[in-house]
Amino acid sequence: MRFGRAWGRKFGRPSVQGIRFRMGMAMAVALLPILILSAAQTQAEFRRQAEDRRVDLQLAAERSAADAKARIDSTVVLLQALAPEGPGFYCEPRLTALVARLDAISALQRISATGETTCASRAEGNAAAATPPQVRDQEWYQRLRNGENVVMARAAGEPGVLIIAVRSERPLGAFQGAMAAAIPLSALQPDIRDPALPSGSQSALADADGRILVSTEASDFSIEGQNTVAAWVGSAQQGRAALFEGRDSDGRRHVYAATPLAGRDLFVLLSAPTSGLLSWARLNPIGTFLLPLAAWLTAFLAVMLLSERIIIRWLGYLERVAAIYARGRFSVRPIQAEHAPAEIRTLARTLGSLGESITTRDQALLDSLDEKDALMREIHHRVKNNLQIISSLLSMQQRAVSDPAARSALGDTRQRITALALIYRTLYQSDDIRVADSRTFLTELVGQLIAGEAMRGPLVTSSVEADYLIIDPDRLAPVALWLVEAVSNAQKHAFAGRGGDLQVRFRVLGETSVLEVQDDGPGLTDNDTAGVGRTLMSAFAKQLRGQVEMLGAPGGGSIARLTFVTPEASKPGRPPA
Repeated sequence: MRFGRAWGRKFGRPSVQGIRFRMGMAMAVALLPILILSAAQTQAEFRRQAEDRRVDLQLAAERSAADAKARIDSTVVLLQALAPEGPGFYCEPRLTALVARLDAISALQRISATGETTCASRAEGNAAAATPPQVRDQEWYQRLRNGENVVMARAAGEPGVLIIAVRSERPLGAFQGAMAAAIPLSALQPDIRDPALPSGSQSALADADGRILVSTEASDFSIEGQNTVAAWVGSAQQGRAALFEGRDSDGRRHVYAATPLAGRDLFVLLSAPTSGLLSWARLNPIGTFLLPLAAWLTAFLAVMLLSERIIIRWLGYLERVAAIYARGRFSVRPIQAEHAPAEIRTLARTLGSLGESITTRDQALLDSLDEKDALMREIHHRVKNNLQIISSLLSMQQRAVSDPAARSALGDTRQRITALALIYRTLYQSDDIRVADSRTFLTELVGQLIAGEAMRGPLVTSSVEADYLIIDPDRLAPVALWLVEAVSNAQKHAFAGRGGDLQVRFRVLGETSVLEVQDDGPGLTDNDTAGVGRTLMSAFAKQLRGQVEMLGAPGGGSIARLTFVTPEASKPGRPPA
């Protein structure tokens, strides 16, 4: 990954484009179908377990209803057996004895045709049974009078008690009264400790109106919307086992199963939490999902780590060697890569061979450049010597000529040749034979021009102020020849017979450069603005894409000014120390 980041910084690519990331992604994609298949199998297993959970809950509800119904049926049989007996002296003791022997019954009561209690069992402490002496206004009693044989209803004033009553008739079928039993609802409630029930199951009993009579956990049956509960009870009243889902008062989802307990009066409700994301069905299928997921992650991490050990670190090493090569150091060889895999070793050997080839080629080029440099210096030296010989011959010829005009012409030609010879001398004596320092060259040239005429006339002093500028010979030659003409013009017209002071200034002003030759002579004359010298100065200025101006100096004398474009390939540099 370090190599990926370095590669990204150098070549503008993000690290996710690295080899290790791509290999990891390829492995991840290759193993992804297995992971998807495992997820599909896990989902199918979850659905199957959820369906089994619903079936188990429904079967448990039916089983619990069957157990409770058996108790109710046995109670009905007992009441039907006691109904024909009439009230007598032994009625109350007998009913009390029966209640004491039967755990599921809390009270027995005989009721007359007018709705009055004629005989009832007594509770502990000799207290009267918890049944009103008058029941003629009770709804369940009215149903018996209207012809129903067996009725069940919650006891008035005691929500936790169920009244079961059977109709008693005379031999001809006339209503004679009723025999009633009180059963605690808790005795009919399903046992939630049943191991067949799903974990977290709760139970409750409901009446025909959907009201919860008793429950093991009230919050689980505080279902949103009582109409919904009534609808489920209605489905159970039609003989169908109702299985549904809903949310309790706390917003938790539950699966509910409802089944009739006895006729259309009482119903059993069982609830169990639904299988959520953190349920057993989601967390425990190790063989179908977690193990393939672990294998997928292990393979992905193994590819990432092994690629770092086997590939990435060696590529990083080779990248560092290549960076050293990019800085011009080709003596380094990737010898550490001999311990790398075969493909990396081949790449390292190729990189080392490349470095050796570049080193050999560079050495050959350097040798060739040194040879060329030596030849060029020798050529410049010989050209300078030849030009000096020509200058000496012209000097001898000048001394032999008696005509002043001829002597002057030969002197001018000799000075021009001297300037060209100085160019070649400056080139072969400099560190770089391709360019020359303008400051050094102008100082030496002015010194030679003044010294050449020092023995033939009055004293002439000179001073040179020049900026540092590296300039090539093609541009330096017209500058030198222009300067020769300007100095010669000053010697002929300003210093003839009197001497004087010569000032040479060279300034580099950005895109343009200015070369000035100032004397302290009498000033401009017609000869200064016409003649061969002025024509040559204009010609040399055109070669430099510049112009010539002849101006009067502020304190007397004249100024010859050359303004030309600063050579683009020769920018002003820092002067040598």
